[in-house]
Amino acid sequence: MKNSRFNKILEIIQNHSIETQEELAEKLKESGIDVTQATVSRDIKELGLIKAAAEDGRYRYKFVGRSPDNTYNKLLNVFSESLVSIDYANNIVVIKTLSGMGQAAAAAIDSLGWAEIIGTVAGDDTIFAVVRSEKIAEELVYRFNKLVR
Repeated sequence: MKNSRFNKILEIIQNHSIETQEELAEKLKESGIDVTQATVSRDIKELGLIKAAAEDGRYRYKFVGRSPDNTYNKLLNVFSESLVSIDYANNIVVIKTLSGMGQAAAAAIDSLGWAEIIGTVAGDDTIFAVVRSEKIAEELVYRFNKLVR
């Protein structure tokens, strides 16, 4: 049951622009799968779905994929554990990490696959993530902080 629900969720987010858990629950119900919002929330976490900006600037659920050894979660853990501070200046998000952790944290950021990040440059303890606008930089600081908490 769970695997078929997971497959249906992945199919739905691939074929529809889903912004909220409620929308996803409704699409599942339309497909004959009766779920609660709490179940959808757990499924989203287990599948490793993230919200990413679409071309229209609105956030949609996206599957970033995970390898069998759970590399994605390991990288997010590295990012969370090494983060010292995060801020932005114009269109550059500046991420400070523990000494020696810049490259690993940047790999974690790159694994997120967030389309609004044009690229990252990492040093020993500092990462620059370049985006297209100051507004996007501000939003990313919020998202990064939410990701690690």
